[in-house]
Amino acid sequence: MLKAVIFDMDGTVLDTLSDLRTATNVALRKNGLPERGLDEVRRFVGNGILRLVEQAVPAGTPAGTVQNVFDDLNAYYRDHCADETKAYPGIKVMLRALRTAGLRTAVVSNKPDYGVQALVEQYFKGLFDFAVGVTPGVNRKPAPDMVNAALAALGASPETAVYVGDSEVDIATANNAGLPCICVSWGFRDPAVQRAHGATLFANTPVDVLRHVEKMIGADPRDS
Repeated sequence: MLKAVIFDMDGTVLDTLSDLRTATNVALRKNGLPERGLDEVRRFVGNGILRLVEQAVPAGTPAGTVQNVFDDLNAYYRDHCADETKAYPGIKVMLRALRTAGLRTAVVSNKPDYGVQALVEQYFKGLFDFAVGVTPGVNRKPAPDMVNAALAALGASPETAVYVGDSEVDIATANNAGLPCICVSWGFRDPAVQRAHGATLFANTPVDVLRHVEKMIGADPRDS
């Protein structure tokens, strides 16, 4: 029986792209490097801040400069992670409906944990039972570590949970943790990319997520 729904954050429940682009460009500019456009940053997001920086800097950038950009990005983003960020339409209604149905909810993100906690508090207070981002010593997605921590906190198992995300990282994360994955179309990757990475369940709206979940309730979700 389905007990829990675990969500990605960036591109799934929150549109964080503008703030990530601004933070990236503030850090690049501070270090005398060329800035990046919105579509470029969209492609770079998903594997954590360090990987975002590594892709955003020009090829051949010295390691020390990469570290400086990383530090500057974090310093800026810590105070500006919610300047333009917003919840996608219908997300809060969906989360309330899931909880009304007796399901527990969590968010697991490759965003730094400080950002995850701040954004959950600001946008989703009382709507997630557990939230975790990248912290020292914990493997980031697509490793299953954070999903496993969420399952433990929610009192669920891979057989009683489903993962909701938007990217190839999320598909791999769900596979590595043994969960089915619902891919949303409104995030940072389009359905063609999702299909190319093995996605089979899709949602064009938060209502579609609810419909998938309703089919899974009372059954092993991996049979849906």
